Amino acid sequence: MADGIILAAGYSSRAKTNKMLLLFENESLIIHSINGMMPFVSHIFVITGHYHQEIKDALKDLKNVTCVENKNYHQGMFSSIQTGAKQVFDDFFVLPGDCPFVKPSTYEKLLIGTKEMRVPSYEGRKGHPLYIQKHLIKELVDEDASSNLRDFRNRHDLEIIETNDPNILKDIDTIEDYINLEKLMRKDDQNGS
Repeated sequence: MADGIILAAGYSSRAKTNKMLLLFENESLIIHSINGMMPFVSHIFVITGHYHQEIKDALKDLKNVTCVENKNYHQGMFSSIQTGAKQVFDDFFVLPGDCPFVKPSTYEKLLIGTKEMRVPSYEGRKGHPLYIQKHLIKELVDEDASSNLRDFRNRHDLEIIETNDPNILKDIDTIEDYINLEKLMRKDDQNGS
């Protein structure tokens, strides 16, 4: 079974608060991300940084979830992905913690894909999560710290998997995004997306 990496190390500077712990329907956004991924993985590694202790405390009672602090989180998201890649032993998903409502069908489609890296697409736009086969773990960990996920991804055999999931494109960057979340989710439900 695959592993999961959820990225939650950033400053949340545009939100001006720890957005991972903002509540939606009585659960924090990071819990929604974990709950969405958990049926498809054996273990989730939540990569923390700026808000390490707060997130670790919030997740302390969860089974099969480990918080791993990225001491170099100030270097950006790629450093968190590399921190997560050092933890996994199997094929794995990488999901930003602020993209919490990916549909189960998207995870299922990524799992049955065939290429070494797989990314979901909605109406021609690539989104989250990314799926990476385990034979790329060492190469990813050894990648120069000045690189980024896009450069790494583009050097490999990438499968773009079309979905009917607009949530692969929805990340919560600002308080306005958060405020509009309920409206967006309600609209998706009405559209049957």
